Amino acid sequence: MAVVEELIREENDGTLSFGNYLVDTKMKVLDFEVNGDLYYVKTYKDITKLEKNGKLLLEAVPGAAVMHFTQTEKSASFGVEALDDVQITMEMEAGKEYKVLIDDVNVGSVKANLAGKVIFSVDTKGSEKQVMLEKVNG
Repeated sequence: MAVVEELIREENDGTLSFGNYLVDTKMKVLDFEVNGDLYYVKTYKDITKLEKNGKLLLEAVPGAAVMHFTQTEKSASFGVEALDDVQITMEMEAGKEYKVLIDDVNVGSVKANLAGKVIFSVDTKGSEKQVMLEKVNG
């Protein structure tokens, strides 16, 4: 099973990998700088959370390892691995609809609430799943 031992790292392709769902106590990294932006990660077996400049990017319950995370105005993509089903909360554009693909299979769409939060689940079955969110009509 893949976890990020250093809790957060920038990959060679410019994406971020973060999270360690195998630890029992909360671990965090403050002010991890990438291109002038400050990232904060908190992770352990019950939750993994990533913020950028104080804004939520992704939260996974229970904890997870997130690989090659990238987000734009129109999409987000990453790999996620956990011990079981994981609920993902992301902050996207408020009121917009997003198509959710898991391992290149369209599993439906979710609409961001007025606060911009989208919530969906991924059944990882202990292996990494590739997730892509794409803005519909956007």
